[in-house]
Amino acid sequence: MYIILVYDVDEKRVSKVNKFLKRYLLWRQNSVFEGEITDKLLENMISGVNKILKDQDSLIIYKFKVKSYIENIILGNDKGNTDNVI
Repeated sequence: MYIILVYDVDEKRVSKVNKFLKRYLLWRQNSVFEGEITDKLLENMISGVNKILKDQDSLIIYKFKVKSYIENIILGNDKGNTDNVI
């Protein structure tokens, strides 16, 4: 499946959440990740990030069965450069 993940967390945890999510997904922009992921890896990711989040934090995952349903239009600087992805 393909997911887009967005989060809003306290400044104290931003770095930790960002670093953790980079293990699973491609960082696209501040507080935004996306990528292909299996059901099992998604479960692992959710379990792990839940240990970091606090009550006032928010994380939303948009799930798509296939990536072909998504069309990106990027204006300005594309922070999610994929040149180093094999």
